[in-house]
Amino acid sequence: MTRIEVRGLTKRYGPETVVDDLSFTVEPGQVTGFLGPNGAGKSTTMKMIVGLARPTRGAVTIGGRRYADLPVPLTEVGALLDAGAIDGHRKAYDHLLALAVSNGLPRRRVGEVLARVGLESVAGRRTGGFSLGMRQRLGIAATLLGDPRVLIFDEPVNGLDPEGIRWIRDFMRGLAAEGRAVLVSSHLMSEMARTADHLVVVGRGRLIADTSMDALVTAGGEGTVLVRTPDPAPFAHRLVGAGASVREGLESSLIVNGLNAAEIGALAAAGGVVLSELTPQRASLEDAFMELTRDSVEFQEVAA
Repeated sequence: MTRIEVRGLTKRYGPETVVDDLSFTVEPGQVTGFLGPNGAGKSTTMKMIVGLARPTRGAVTIGGRRYADLPVPLTEVGALLDAGAIDGHRKAYDHLLALAVSNGLPRRRVGEVLARVGLESVAGRRTGGFSLGMRQRLGIAATLLGDPRVLIFDEPVNGLDPEGIRWIRDFMRGLAAEGRAVLVSSHLMSEMARTADHLVVVGRGRLIADTSMDALVTAGGEGTVLVRTPDPAPFAHRLVGAGASVREGLESSLIVNGLNAAEIGALAAAGGVVLSELTPQRASLEDAFMELTRDSVEFQEVAA
């Protein structure tokens, strides 16, 4: 089984350390989400995996070999780091054909991958007229030309409409189900929560977490409790007095942190407050991510 192994990876640009002693493994058969704030070193790490940047220290191997030592890299690893890196004057079929021929791959693969990503009907169109979603699909098709066991995608859903996002999510899951190792970065936490099996979280170039999706979300705490009552304002004051933090939710609901559902129910019963809803809300991936990376963001919001 082919996996990505990152060991002690460090990258410096002059005095700045962009990636700092980073180690993790991307296993086959699952989607590994690669998360971190802007400037965390995600894109630089991906470039080092595929040989586009040279590590200052450490190593990356794919199936036990460095990318530079792979005889035909496209048959081992496919990477989409920039969907816009396409000659807009070239037709979709010709773009893929040039990649196939230059890598010694059979021409039939062009038609096969175009069909797999749903672009066979526009194979003869110039890519300059493609939408962002179509360019993303063409980029994914290019990664599949050599039928690699390892796939890397940097922000593949940025700017896509809901249909395009859903298609890419299902496609990533399908690739992992085939036994491939899939590494994907994204800023869309809600989408990563639906797509990834495992998460690698980095901040300021260093590893913050390397864990399963469930473990990370569970570590984020019990989450919030959704409360509905006919007269929410007085009960909100009682909750705050009991040590909770409270904010307004939709349709006059209260979103409560700091007290669990049983404690809130007991407080309501003691005060004769009627509750029409008392629903624990599991901590979201976004909540867990924000908590993990709060000391690693490039820019902090400053109160006026």
